[in-house]
Parts: sequence; C-alpha cells; structure tokens
Amino acid sequence: MASVFLYHVVGDLTVGKPELMEFVETETVEAAIRAIGDSTEGGIAVWKKRSVHPGFIEDSQMRQQRFVGILNSLDIVSFLAKDWCLENQEMALKTPVSEVVVHNNSLLKEVDPATRLIDALELMKQGVRRLLVPKSVGWKGMSKRFSILYNGRWLKNIDTSSGNNANAILSTNMPSSSYVSAIRDRFCCLSREDVIRFLIGCLGALAPLPLSSISFLGAINPNYCSIEASMPASNVTHKLPDDPTAVAVVEPSPDGQYRIIGEISAYKLWKCDYLAAAWALANLTAGQFVMGVEDSMTSRNPPNFSVSSTNCDSLANGGSARMPKKFSSRSIGFQNNPTSLSLGIRSMYRGRSAPLTCKVTNSLAAVMAQLLSHRASHVWVTEADNEDVLVGIVGYADILAAVTKPPSSVIHSTQSYDCLGTEQN
Repeated sequence: MASVFLYHVVGDLTVGKPELMEFVETETVEAAIRAIGDSTEGGIAVWKKRSVHPGFIEDSQMRQQRFVGILNSLDIVSFLAKDWCLENQEMALKTPVSEVVVHNNSLLKEVDPATRLIDALELMKQGVRRLLVPKSVGWKGMSKRFSILYNGRWLKNIDTSSGNNANAILSTNMPSSSYVSAIRDRFCCLSREDVIRFLIGCLGALAPLPLSSISFLGAINPNYCSIEASMPASNVTHKLPDDPTAVAVVEPSPDGQYRIIGEISAYKLWKCDYLAAAWALANLTAGQFVMGVEDSMTSRNPPNFSVSSTNCDSLANGGSARMPKKFSSRSIGFQNNPTSLSLGIRSMYRGRSAPLTCKVTNSLAAVMAQLLSHRASHVWVTEADNEDVLVGIVGYADILAAVTKPPSSVIHSTQSYDCLGTEQN
C-alpha cells in the first residue's frame, strides 16, 4: 500500500476549500439550475432545513439525517421532460427540489479532519461520494509522515481489507464533543474529484501504478448503460444510471459490437439550456439528441416556447432569457452534423457533443489527467485498434479501486472486452 494513503489525512485535502453553503430541499428547480451551473462538481448536495431553536446544538447524527441526496443536471432534465412539465414550464421551474432529487443520504458521510486518507478512500469505494469535514480556523494541513500521532491523537489502524468496515471507520474518527463545539457548524465538502486531484500530485508515491494501463489494472468497468441511437432518447429516463450518471448512445455493427456516437449524461448537460434539452429528450431519438438536428430536419414541429424562462447560461449568471421559438440542438450545446443522421451509415462526428474516450492501452495517469482537465466524472473506453468500438467505462470509483488495490492482486489480464456486460435500455 502506497505510503501516501497511510500518512496523509483528510484535513490535508481541505486546505483552501470553501465553507459549505447548504442548498435546502425547499428551494426551486430554477434555483437548483443556477446552483449546479455555479458548482465545480456538476452536482449539488441537498439538505433538509436545520432547526433554528435557540441553544440547539446539532450533532453529526442529526446532520446525517438532514442530508437528502445529490442532485445533478440529468435528474433535472429528466424531470422537465415530463409531459406536464413541458406543458407548464413555469410551474415546473417552481417545483421544490425535494420532488426531483433522488433520496439517498448514504452518499455523504461526516469524518474528522484527522481521518486517514486510506480510510476515507475505503468509504468512497463503498459508495460515499462526498465527505463532510469540520473546518477548523487553525487547520494548516500539517500531517506528519511516518507518525502514528496526529495533532495529539492516535491514528487507529483499521483493517481496510474488509468491505464492511464503514461503520468502524466512522466510529473511530468521529469528532469529539469539545472539538465540535469549538468549530461549531463550519464545514467543507470533499468530493471524489478532490481526491483524484490530490492523488495526481502524488504520482511518484503511487509508482508504478500510474504508468500501467487501465486494462492491466482491471480498472475498466464493462457494465455500463447504453441506448441504441434509433431508440427514443426518453428511454434513458425510465431508469437513470447511478454511478456514473451516464448513458452511452451506440450503434450496433454487423459483427455484434457497439460503436459509441455520443452520450446522455449529467456531465454533458451540466451547463446546457435545460428547457431545450428537456424538450429534445422527450421528442427526439437518442442519435438525434447527441448528434444534433437542424430545425427544418425534424418531422415533429417543436412547441412555440413563448414562456419567458431562464436558460442555463443566463441562470448561471443570475439573469434570464426567452427560450428560442424553434428548437435547435445548438441551444443544448451540441454541434450539428446532418450527414450523421443516417444511422444506417456510420459517420462519426466531432464537436462539443463528442464523448470523452480513451483506449484500453491508456495509462491510469493519462485517464486521471483526462478526467480532471475536462471536469468529467467518467471516460468511455474503446478498443486499442478501433477508437469507435466501445468496451467499457472508467469512473471515479474504478480509479479509486485501482490505486488502492494490493500489488499482489494486480495481474495482467488477456481478457478480450466486448459489450456483453452492457445494459441495454
């Protein structure tokens, strides 16, 4: 196990992190669109309102119960694509986010700043996506290498080989009552992206893993969600993928393989025009949605968007704008390529809608850098000799599992990847 995991603590990653500003479930979808556009992680944590009784002191268990879940752009677009939302967009935008967010309070856990990084990674490998860390005024990130003492507290050795030790990690690292009262209610939130960004600065300590291919490390997940380009794009809303929140749009080939032409994901819809994207999701095929169609090329006339509403760019800037009277895929942020609409003939497009891909031979360090540079949550993996044939996906969870894998378990695999593990909608 790399020493960087054993001798660094969560507090080292919180230096410079802003204080948490809670987004409560009574806020509207319109406010959530603004918040997601301003976020640095493509999603926002949603909370129940805290008690305002005088003298009330909230403990960690109460905070955990107040956490509702994480809301992302695909959740909102899927909600706005419902029939009644398309008919009454103003009412839809005023809907409380409590009716949209997927309730799952296990996605966030509170940990002490002195929690070892290896223990925090174990929590994230088990499904936790955000770590709530008390923010101390005097914290300067002062972990001591090769020391079992941290700020006068013993760092307990926990067996991280077990997959059921999340409660043990939490119980051994929960803040003391005196510590909680000292820092009161000041917290910051760490995401998996923050952890990857920290690890990419420690590649030397992780050697030789970063230079190994993702295929060699077993970091490729063949169990991804996909939809054929000729199917209605609305099919992705029947069961939204959990982690990562992404659906590959594919075309089958005669040899039984699948070629990726795009994706419908929270990452791609992060800073889109949400109302235009919702109409497209409800009325177009998956191929049209990701490739782009001209106004005159769609057989179904889009509605006249006469409702004065806000689009993503103006929402993010605190302004408002009127929806275009005719739908254009460019309003979603996608490029148009009419020649690619003939789904029977392969015509790969390039542009802002192109999916983020890598090859099975790419190194782990290259994939990590690719994720961070694009602020993405995942990368689609293709064959080494054919960059269109999809074989799997690499997300944050896959990377964390790869970098914490014992050296003895990293065995070169000659497995040939295909789409048998793909979940077809």
